[in-house]
Amino acid sequence: MSQQKVLVLVGDAAEELDVMYPVYRIREAGYIADVAALTRREVQLVIHDFDPNSDAYTEKNGRKLPVDITFAEVDPTEYVALVIPGGRAPEYIRLDADVRRITEYFFEKDLPVGTICHGPQVPAVYGLLRGRKTAAFPPLWGDMENAGAILVDAPDVVDGNMVSCRGWPDMPEWSRAFMNVLESATVPA
Repeated sequence: MSQQKVLVLVGDAAEELDVMYPVYRIREAGYIADVAALTRREVQLVIHDFDPNSDAYTEKNGRKLPVDITFAEVDPTEYVALVIPGGRAPEYIRLDADVRRITEYFFEKDLPVGTICHGPQVPAVYGLLRGRKTAAFPPLWGDMENAGAILVDAPDVVDGNMVSCRGWPDMPEWSRAFMNVLESATVPA
């Protein structure tokens, strides 16, 4: 079993399935999945769903998620990959200077980066998606194009070491693609 670590960036209002599915899949494969947030207190995950009587998705509180490390404490050199789940958390965690430092490190080193749903908002705001293929939650498509990304409407978009998807319904395809990229890029200890 590998003891290599994957960093997962979260915050309050991160989508529960976008977070828990990859955390468990990464751990199942023998990697350590460290959850990072602004503080070490538990974050409140949310459950987004679609209701035919609503023009937008609905949101309910989900589980509380323990946090392993703060963004400020992260030494990105200790990690082999980065995952940025969706939900509303990417809207505000991308404003944190340490999230920028962490995200830019993974792109500069061409290490595996997985983004889910709203997760591409983080690298997009730093100009890291310019010329890169990405999937994203459909209401973000204009934002991705304005950030210079090449939008692909698919459940498992792979561009080099970056793997993205449109949202939690894509998790099976995204997880297979992300684990293939991760395992190709790392040598289990």
